[in-house]
Amino acid sequence: MRRFILLHRFTIENAPLQAYASALVFSPTQSLTRKLFQGEEPTWLVTKPIVEENWSACLATLEGHSDYVSSVAFSYDGRQLASASDDQTIKLWDAATGSCVATLVGHSSVVTSVAFSRNGRQLASASLDKIVKLWDAATGACVATLVGHSGAVGSVAFSHDGCQLASASHDKTVKLWDVATGVCITTLAGHSGTVNSVAFSHDSRQLVLACGKTVKLWDVATGGYVTTLGKQSGTVHSVAFSHDSRQLASASRDETVKLWDVATGACVATLQGHSSAVYSVVFSHDSRQLASASRDETVKLWDVATGACVATLTGHRGWVHSVAFSHDGRQLASASHDGTVKLWDVATGAYVAMLAGHSGMVHSVAFSHDGCQLASASDDCTIKLWDAATGAYVATLTGHRHTVNYVAFFPFNGGRLVSASWDRTIKLWDVATGVYVAKTLAGHRAGVVTSVAFSRDGCQLASASNDHTVKLWDAATGACVATLAGHSSAVSSVAFSRDSCQLASAAWDMTVKLWNASTGVCLQTIEVGEALKDISFDATGANLHTEIGTICLVKPLAAQVAALQIHSQQARFQGYGVDAKRSWITRDGHRLLRLPPEYRPARVAVTGSTVALGLASGRVLFFRFSEEKVPWG
Repeated sequence: MRRFILLHRFTIENAPLQAYASALVFSPTQSLTRKLFQGEEPTWLVTKPIVEENWSACLATLEGHSDYVSSVAFSYDGRQLASASDDQTIKLWDAATGSCVATLVGHSSVVTSVAFSRNGRQLASASLDKIVKLWDAATGACVATLVGHSGAVGSVAFSHDGCQLASASHDKTVKLWDVATGVCITTLAGHSGTVNSVAFSHDSRQLVLACGKTVKLWDVATGGYVTTLGKQSGTVHSVAFSHDSRQLASASRDETVKLWDVATGACVATLQGHSSAVYSVVFSHDSRQLASASRDETVKLWDVATGACVATLTGHRGWVHSVAFSHDGRQLASASHDGTVKLWDVATGAYVAMLAGHSGMVHSVAFSHDGCQLASASDDCTIKLWDAATGAYVATLTGHRHTVNYVAFFPFNGGRLVSASWDRTIKLWDVATGVYVAKTLAGHRAGVVTSVAFSRDGCQLASASNDHTVKLWDAATGACVATLAGHSSAVSSVAFSRDSCQLASAAWDMTVKLWNASTGVCLQTIEVGEALKDISFDATGANLHTEIGTICLVKPLAAQVAALQIHSQQARFQGYGVDAKRSWITRDGHRLLRLPPEYRPARVAVTGSTVALGLASGRVLFFRFSEEKVPWG
């Protein structure tokens, strides 16, 4: 029960009734809570998503920041956790319960780094506003503002005795401050570039700096330069001493972590395994384990003695920027671009296998006209076909040379599929055989085609592009017959009405435009408030289906059309969908089922009462709702 409450705390506190819906549905199938309350699960959810059988290593996801989380730090006693965010705030969390106990406001720009003093009484923060602040960890009050840097401050660290604070800046310097008085004791200058990270040795005698592609050691007492430890092939983002001060770890943009012998300056190991830049590295307090955070959205645990990767922790939906061990080494906290902080159980950090899927982010999903199949397009350059009823994998279509960013079935012909890719091609597929069928259509200036659609009569093809336009093509000859201009940003999706008379286009300017498919005249502009990526007309032409729900269309007056007056309206939704933040599945615009952060989709497809979610991890989830049982009223 403790794991259930810890993981779903935000849901239970902010939407209590979701404890019997979202919290149960997204709990492991073999968990005690799921088994005990199986009879309480929502009967209106006919097909539930496939989730883990047992609790994963993630203990809790701490929600509350409104932007990227860039740094996390545990207090020495492990009772508090601090997080720094691009939303210009610092949050203090109770590490046992996951509840937010305070929000510290005072910086005027992105907060880049936080650190607790060893006694846990003070907290230091660094910001792009060029300022370092000291806070009372008990009351949340700002007790000092340290001014002196002429550039953004990216890292702060307390000496182990708590007497000094070091700050690293984009002004190519590191400053040492007296914590008691707030006075700058010395400035370590002469660096050739931005100092990205700073850390004290645990005897407080040495200071390590990450500058450019190098790692440098300085003597704290004299302020003198000691040595440079080799050079990495990429920018060094983070450095950390082991707790016995004998070893040093550095994390680099070259996708590696290096271990250094402090006494000799020799590189003793290179830890490889991340598939993108490594942003943060930290030793456990017994110096036996090392954790690294990466742009590849994972956290890795390493055995310091052998250099072996012992666990890969997945679950974040964005770059992981910072990691921190609790003092007892049992918990690990990670901060991510997805706006969340996750707590992990270090002992059970093994990854729990999921339903196999894409190996890259899912950009587009689409149902066949009969609702029997689902197609998904991914960063891994492939299209996958799924059985919509069971969620079973059917086939993989290969042939594109770059990200496939859009996929759609032919109307009334579930055997053919059209796809658009960043390789600047449009491909037509025979779904039954997976064979490449048709010609390639080119003509958009920006190159990247974001969406394609066929008219129901098969005579026209429409394509949307990053060049802000929609093009109409003759499907038989491949000739461009019209270019529709009017959007002020990239066009993300296009769709024909069933009678082929109208064309709808959605763009990043957060609008949907309706066009006369014969004349190319814009008939209507709909203000949505979000950049839609998947749109389609219903059979009547009176409604427009989107990934966040169905928009009811208001037909413009004949006089307005004759006078070429573009009619504008606010979007009005009906049926199933998701909200603008992708945090709820909705019905008629009302919240129905909350989606935990790790289940929030990159792409969505809706057909009737079935909702499919394509996740950044490559997974595809299915939800089917009862047609008879209404969740409210």
